[in-house]
Amino acid sequence: MQEKFTQLKKHLARIEDLDGARRLLYWDMQTYLPSGSTQTRANQMATIKRLIHQIRTSDEVGSLLEELSTNLDSLDYDSDEASIIRVNWREFQKLVKIPAERMESFTAESTLAYEAWREARLQSDFSIFQPHLEELLDLQREFTIYLADDAENPYDSLIDFHETGMTHAEIDAIFTAVRPQLIDLIQSLRSTEQIDDSMLQDDFHKVGLLELSLAMAKDLGYSFDHGRLDLTPHPFTMGMSYRDVRITTRLQEDYPLFTIMAAIHEAGHAIHRQQCSPDLYQTMTSQYTYSTGESQSRLYEMIIGRSLEFWTHYYPRMQSTFSSLEKVSLDDFYKALNKVEPGFIRVQADPVTYGLHIMLRFELENDLINGNINVADLPEIWNTKMDEYLGVVPDDVSQGVLQDIHWTDMMGYFPTYLLGSIFAVQLWNKLLEEYPQVNEEIAIGSFEFIAQWLAKRIHAHGGKFNLQELAERAVGSPLSSEPFINFLTRKYSQIYGL
Repeated sequence: MQEKFTQLKKHLARIEDLDGARRLLYWDMQTYLPSGSTQTRANQMATIKRLIHQIRTSDEVGSLLEELSTNLDSLDYDSDEASIIRVNWREFQKLVKIPAERMESFTAESTLAYEAWREARLQSDFSIFQPHLEELLDLQREFTIYLADDAENPYDSLIDFHETGMTHAEIDAIFTAVRPQLIDLIQSLRSTEQIDDSMLQDDFHKVGLLELSLAMAKDLGYSFDHGRLDLTPHPFTMGMSYRDVRITTRLQEDYPLFTIMAAIHEAGHAIHRQQCSPDLYQTMTSQYTYSTGESQSRLYEMIIGRSLEFWTHYYPRMQSTFSSLEKVSLDDFYKALNKVEPGFIRVQADPVTYGLHIMLRFELENDLINGNINVADLPEIWNTKMDEYLGVVPDDVSQGVLQDIHWTDMMGYFPTYLLGSIFAVQLWNKLLEEYPQVNEEIAIGSFEFIAQWLAKRIHAHGGKFNLQELAERAVGSPLSSEPFINFLTRKYSQIYGL
């Protein structure tokens, strides 16, 4: 069996190297690729994706995985060896159902769709993106037939593709419980005297924003020896391996502080990737699952990056960088940073309203995959749901249905943004329990222990465990939304004086 395992790892190393090259091409596409090179890049990425798919679903790899999986009961479930076999056997059984040429077609169309989305967003013209989204939707409906042709809800197969073990019904139950509590909290906060955040709308210069973003990411634990920070229309993190993890942010004229907050968010993702165990390198288990990854970015951005302790340390530097803040107190800045106000853009949303943005898109994805709505009707449906959920209606599609890049890729992972936020609070509570002085450390700019604790509990494991398995191991209890609601209620009630 050891010889078979060694053979498997050789195949997995080739697959992960190819996937790293594909990811590098994707990073370049969103950062520096000339606009006229999109078709060439689509061809390149589609070819690599097909090669990856062919190797990963080959008879030789399948036979090795099937034989090795019969020996899983004799191995420690949490061990690297058992996890490498288990995770890759599970993924093989999904991917082998999808023809290589259809995966190639999806990758090519996804690449072209990105350029169309970027142009559509710039021109605020949904018709530019619509045919690409329709083609991607048709392909994904086809995938659902391959993956689970007898499923009660075809959307389940796409969710499971990204977050193993989760279904639409399970996620919907969590969201249904959370939704009224978020709405009640928003209404309570809006009934009080509103916070002045005008100081955050000032014209903060680009150089200062980027210098602070770089410094904060580095202080939090992001290694620039194995990464870099660039600008893109939509911030993202791309890990070619744990040794090469790159992040981006965006300059947002109407909300300059977004540059910093997005950098903190992406640094959370990148620290997670950089601290993966080297033993998982080239095994296709080094990439974390979606909800787990989002729990790390949200922990750093939503909890640490918006805390009073964090800005106790960094606010003097903010004031020295931006003269308009010299006479603004730390308390007023902190309150402004945490102002709860329903808005159009998900990535700029405060932690209280953020979840409603996720629920909205989750519902639309389910309806699209099930054929309940048409792509052409999305702008109108989007605006109707924004009004229903958040009480605001976007002025144009750039602020509405085109605000996010994510429909240029496969559907099914968007709900993980809220699942990750929920898990982030459970992790934070566990960290506070075991290390009560963590807030005092943050206030003096010391973040090393946080990164070390997360490395042991979360980061080192890569994608060995799904969300529920990792929750049990990291915090000793299942995923629960109660700590999340309690955290938001306690923090924002204090800020608003309820």
